Amino acid sequence: MSGRFPQSQDGLVLRDIHLPPAPSWWPPAPGWWLVSGAVCVIALAAYWLYRNTRNKRIVRQRIVAEIELAAARHPQDDAAYAAALHQLLRRAARRYAVDAHSAQGERWKQVLAYIPVDAATLDALMTLDARMYRPHADFDRVRVQAAAHRWLDSALKQRQAVEVERA
Repeated sequence: MSGRFPQSQDGLVLRDIHLPPAPSWWPPAPGWWLVSGAVCVIALAAYWLYRNTRNKRIVRQRIVAEIELAAARHPQDDAAYAAALHQLLRRAARRYAVDAHSAQGERWKQVLAYIPVDAATLDALMTLDARMYRPHADFDRVRVQAAAHRWLDSALKQRQAVEVERA
């Protein structure tokens, strides 16, 4: 054999086999579409989770600041301090009961009891009513402030705001 191209019977020169062009980068294969979709979903979920936890942290900081502001605003006046805490609790309880702004006595205790806290916390919060209206009622500021912190923290942890049915 010689180093020449083979000749066909008709006298045509045959060329060597040539490769097809390289595939283009666009459009990507279906697997890449799935990967990019999964990355988008994960990024959106991470952003939602970040925003949700940041908002909860900001709300907790505002509540703690409001309790501390009430304590600083009324260092000697227990009745005014009790009224400020009571107002804060009522505003928070409106998520769980539409009549929280006007509930009193046993109904108010039921609204507070919707949030799962211990009985000592509920008893401490119920002393707010007595201290607001009776000038010489027993009142432990530290205990009531800690109870308000516990109740409000538990209220923020509740996932669904469900209306408490009227008794």
